[in-house]
Amino acid sequence: MKLMRAVRWLLALVLVAVGYGLALLLPPTGGGGADGAPAERPVLRPGTVASGGADPVAPDTVHFDPGAAQLASIRVEPASLAPVPLGEPLHARLAYDENRTVRLGVPIAGRVTQLSRQPGDTVRAGAALLTLDAPELAAAVADRHKASAEEQRRRLALERAQRLVDVGVLPRRELEAAQAEADTARAELRRAERRLGNLSPGEGEPAEFVLRSPIDGVVAERRVNPGAEARPDAADPLFVITDATHLWVIIDLPERELALVRPGQRALVRADAWPNERFLATIERIAATVDPATRRVQVRAALENPECRLKPEMYVQVTLLPDQGQRAVRLPNAALVTQGLYSYVFVEGPPGFFRRRKVVLGAQDRTHAFVSEGVEAGEFVVTTGALLLNSELATLVK
Repeated sequence: MKLMRAVRWLLALVLVAVGYGLALLLPPTGGGGADGAPAERPVLRPGTVASGGADPVAPDTVHFDPGAAQLASIRVEPASLAPVPLGEPLHARLAYDENRTVRLGVPIAGRVTQLSRQPGDTVRAGAALLTLDAPELAAAVADRHKASAEEQRRRLALERAQRLVDVGVLPRRELEAAQAEADTARAELRRAERRLGNLSPGEGEPAEFVLRSPIDGVVAERRVNPGAEARPDAADPLFVITDATHLWVIIDLPERELALVRPGQRALVRADAWPNERFLATIERIAATVDPATRRVQVRAALENPECRLKPEMYVQVTLLPDQGQRAVRLPNAALVTQGLYSYVFVEGPPGFFRRRKVVLGAQDRTHAFVSEGVEAGEFVVTTGALLLNSELATLVK
């Protein structure tokens, strides 16, 4: 009995010691400390999510401290307004504005002795392009000399016949014949002068033929080399001169979308060379027929290209714009996070604080979405790293 009583006292002492140790280790459960001061609020670590409005971080918000490694994968851009498109982008290509393009050949055969311009050179109207040693030009000069001499001889003969008729020495029919011959000689002189003027306008009687540009522009193509034989019946032009500040956009329009297009309508052009820029074009012509092979209608639009950044034969995408000019916030599709039936974006508030916000899409194409509700122009939206933030948010909520 004495042994059992001793064991009980020993166990009681052990339990009292353990209880006292736990009391020292655990924090107080009351509203303040031992001196009545309020308990300190726990500080949220980077990446934590608020559990309620009383916490420093709002609900659906991820916070990273400056210098956090996650910030290197996040890109933020200001939201901007853009016209809302009518539908999906259309395939198109750029072409020369044929109203401002000339394709030049030579009117006579000859050998090229000098090339004055290279592809890409800017030329003014009247600038020399090439020089040609052309025997036909020399023949044209000789024809003019002969025609001038013949006209002068016939004119003198007419004057002599007129004097003889006046004194009654020559019958009148001789005067009429001289008059006809003089008229024929003048006509032949005019023909020879016009022929020479067409070959070398304003240059008198040149020894060589000079091909000149009739317009201001850029040498887009050159298909002749020094010493080559040039002929007027060549299949291809020797030079193509164009005004590169004006281009045509040739659109292949599906027939189902024909009702969406009209002359004078605006469109936005996007090129792979400038993926973040849009160029404004205006619809000018709609083809009268449908291509039976592709079932598409060719539509032509005019495009201003003042800096010549866009080039003929580039492939582009064209987005038709509505007449009323509706505008909305345009964001890249990478900025969207889809959950169920709803779409979300992350908007940056103070630096390092990213809040998830539900948005309403007005339209969406393959590259961009147009937000009608949820984001205002000028707000900073995460365009790269939205999925990373959403995954971080889902992890921390758990």
